[in-house]
Amino acid sequence: MQKKKTIILSVTNDLIGDQRVHKVATTLLNNSFNIILVGRKLKNSSEIKRDYKTIRFSLIFNKGFLFYANYNIRLFFYLLFTKFDILNSNDLDSLLANYLAAKIKGKKIVYDSHEFFTQLPELINRPKIQKIWLKIEQWILPKLKYTYTVSPPIAKEYKKLYNIDMKLIRNLPFLTKVDKAIVKEDKYIIYQGALNIGRGLENMIIAMKSIDAKLMIIGGGDIEKELKQLSIENNLENKVIFKGKLPFNKLSEYTQKATIGVSLEEPEGLNYKYALPNKIFDYINAEIPLLVSNLPEMAQIVKLYELGEILKENTSKAIAEKINKLLNNTELYNSYVSNTVKAKQELCWETQERELLELYK
Repeated sequence: MQKKKTIILSVTNDLIGDQRVHKVATTLLNNSFNIILVGRKLKNSSEIKRDYKTIRFSLIFNKGFLFYANYNIRLFFYLLFTKFDILNSNDLDSLLANYLAAKIKGKKIVYDSHEFFTQLPELINRPKIQKIWLKIEQWILPKLKYTYTVSPPIAKEYKKLYNIDMKLIRNLPFLTKVDKAIVKEDKYIIYQGALNIGRGLENMIIAMKSIDAKLMIIGGGDIEKELKQLSIENNLENKVIFKGKLPFNKLSEYTQKATIGVSLEEPEGLNYKYALPNKIFDYINAEIPLLVSNLPEMAQIVKLYELGEILKENTSKAIAEKINKLLNNTELYNSYVSNTVKAKQELCWETQERELLELYK
């Protein structure tokens, strides 16, 4: 009997909310690979139980340069003394350790670029730090044979920069059946994902002054405290609810109960401009209409399948107008819901698995 190949996937988050890496790990596990998923553990990280092995490092530093250095050193030595056949590096912040370990041990490495990392707003506004990441990217990416990313424009940019041909594996969810027994008692708009700059959340919170519904924010990030303070300053504590990070199954329940899903990224750098966030597809899978920014990739999906409304400008006034339009026009709202039911059959992880497995096999 042929021995299963071991793949070690690594990512710098705490694994709780990273749906993409979970989907990749699950697909590979179900196709006769032995899987180890490596991340980090924070003080407030929930316990996790997966069908594959997980390891989370407890680190001395949890943000900034010292965190990334600490994580990559720990990861490098872990990989150096662990048996594996293939490494899967998720994003640039885990690539250095993976590349060095694969090089030393003569093993194959796969790079999964979840985003255009060096074009994140957090780096664009810090050119010295951005330059360090660019140096790492420029050194390693042209040497990689097996790579994939989330949207065609990002793949095109990497081709232009480094002459590499990235495969396309989009951030689609596993196809799930919506529980019709779920009662949508209260109207609420849902935002799920990172709470970082450039996500349009400040304007979304202010818009709630003019909307007869609640806003459910699920996730965590760098500006979480500032967003909570903004809601307090505008007397919106009872309308804007922060749920923090949730595991996949719990998140799905909240998404299915929502009335509208929003993705309001602003064009701060090419990463957001070309983004196709997994939350968009989660909303479609949950059969709720969308409100999205007028950014090329996400707007194209909404237009193509007629799934909701597109903002012409990311202002609190424009957001309120669009959401009230959806809440007050039952016929329009129901037509968008019907279209999500059709679209989810195509926009699901099952359509991506074949491409992923071709690359690994």
